[in-house]
Amino acid sequence: MKTPPTPQPNILLINRNRDGLLVRSSLLKDLGYRVAAAQSGEEGLKLFEGSAFDVVVVDHHMPRIGGVELIKGIRKSNPQARVILLSGQVDALALTPESTGADVVVAKSGSEATQLARAIKRLLNRPVPRKPPASQKRSGALTRTAAR
Repeated sequence: MKTPPTPQPNILLINRNRDGLLVRSSLLKDLGYRVAAAQSGEEGLKLFEGSAFDVVVVDHHMPRIGGVELIKGIRKSNPQARVILLSGQVDALALTPESTGADVVVAKSGSEATQLARAIKRLLNRPVPRKPPASQKRSGALTRTAAR
């Protein structure tokens, strides 16, 4: 009996730099991912809202809509989205998941490709919660109340 092929995860890559977009896109495709690319925050948000993506990779420094602002827009559209922020100034700006809203922050460096691949794999293996914890508590309380 043949097992059906597993679907390729969809990655949205948003980076203002055309060369960075091409290099990272090639890397991710070589790793077996389907990649959609955008060169601006506006274009990236439009793609995100129009399709389903398993992981979004966002550059920090972009014109008009910066990476952190873009992440806020992504979270507004889908709070469960898996987001990676890339920056060449992680240490200088003290960028962390807590300060940026990203799930993972990856520094642009010589080890970026390895770190990015690991971060994507880790996020893809992380289960997506079915409901936010607050709504789970409420629904449990409602169930107990309704049972009385």
